[in-house]
Amino acid sequence: MFKMNAPALIGILMSAAVIQGCAPRKVTRVDEKQQIDISGRWNNTDSRLTAEEMIASALGENWLSEFSQQHGGKKPVVIVGMVTNKSHEHIDAETFVKDMERTFVTTQKVRLVQGGAKREELRGERADQQKNASVSTMKKWGLEVGADYILQGSINSIVDSHKRQMVVYYQVDLELTDLQSNEVKWIGNKKIAKYVKN
Repeated sequence: MFKMNAPALIGILMSAAVIQGCAPRKVTRVDEKQQIDISGRWNNTDSRLTAEEMIASALGENWLSEFSQQHGGKKPVVIVGMVTNKSHEHIDAETFVKDMERTFVTTQKVRLVQGGAKREELRGERADQQKNASVSTMKKWGLEVGADYILQGSINSIVDSHKRQMVVYYQVDLELTDLQSNEVKWIGNKKIAKYVKN
């Protein structure tokens, strides 16, 4: 009977793992709007659908028509602020913010202004123009469009698991606040439940 020592066996197993790991993967391009849920975690479909649904809900409320009536038919200016990830997993909230911003722009019911780091980058470029651009093309200070409202929120989750089964609940909460009065004009939430079985 053939006997194999432990180092030789480990070497063979590692070689097999390397060979298997080198096998080419099959990649198929899919429509980015196609719903594919492999892991049960938050994904691009959750981000896009939640953004579209919540922005539609916000724009369907009275604050929008009230603003329009009080300001001679003008569109309100909105800034999307921080969305905090308080869930159990790593979620890049920036993709969700971008989905909301895109939805706002697509509806054309509000005007959207930059916030956060992008706003600071714009101000840096404007400062650079004061030194390096011609007088006729440099952009002036103090002409930014001020936001009327800020949208902020959070992403939370609850995980319920037993043996090889798991249910993940996501809850996205958003608030739209009047920047002048600090009055909350709209609160919305979206819940997503996913059942995962291994």
